[in-house]
Amino acid sequence: MATLDDYRVFIAVVEQGNLSAAARHLHRSLQAVSRALAALENELGVELIQRTTRRAQPSAAGLAFHARLKTALADIDLARSELAEHGARIDGKLRIGGSTQFSAPHLVPVVAAFMERYPDVDVELVVADHRADLQRDKLDAAVRLGELPDSRLHARQLGMLRVVTVGAPGYFARHGRPQTPADLRRHQCIVRRSAEDARRWNYRRGNRRQSVEAHGRFSADNAAACNAAALAGLGIGLAALWQVRGLLDQGRLETVLDDWQLPAQAVHIVWPPGRQLPARTRAFIDFVAARWAVEPPG
Repeated sequence: MATLDDYRVFIAVVEQGNLSAAARHLHRSLQAVSRALAALENELGVELIQRTTRRAQPSAAGLAFHARLKTALADIDLARSELAEHGARIDGKLRIGGSTQFSAPHLVPVVAAFMERYPDVDVELVVADHRADLQRDKLDAAVRLGELPDSRLHARQLGMLRVVTVGAPGYFARHGRPQTPADLRRHQCIVRRSAEDARRWNYRRGNRRQSVEAHGRFSADNAAACNAAALAGLGIGLAALWQVRGLLDQGRLETVLDDWQLPAQAVHIVWPPGRQLPARTRAFIDFVAARWAVEPPG
């Protein structure tokens, strides 16, 4: 009989892209992840993951199962959080870290809902452009975007945020709209230098992949500055959808290459290792995971 841990292994394989990454994410061995996935497929009688030497691609059945299962697990997590109210008092001060741009539109509403459910908890939100040191800054937990570096921190993935290709209408009027990723070689590309492998833009459509070396006259080490450069007509850039949704709705930016997918941006909640979590911290982790499973940010 499959366990909840087996189901979480399957979710991790889908969201991390391969078994090795899922094993690192879950802090388990590759062999344990492989056995759990194989046991789950054998029990269900369905191939959930199509494996290659480099990738673990969900089958059509796997994708449908992932969507239903993720919501079900979120409901279980929420039920556990609610049950904690009966086993331990949820009170005290909670210090949560978040990034400057993401916190106001997406983290604060979740914090507000959490505080409404737990009226004896005070929340102090610590907002910063840099990744805070949880122990030095005495944070109970932090929400982080992007891939996590190797760390002793415990982490739980909360979702994936879509990344899109954008530019200003005026730029497209002057220079045309790229129809394929290869067309970007003829355009001014806005490069965010702080991103990993910043000049390599990787696109996928079905089983087809295209990788483009991005070049342009403007670059910056900050996502907001790159989005502002696209708005000013300096070229075509990559942006997290949650950052530019308002500009897209206003028609001040437009997306291109919509039938090509870019690697999504992971969002995690992390917390310090080595000690038993206070009930309020565990309740918040479960609450935000359940909330964003049903209503993902961005």
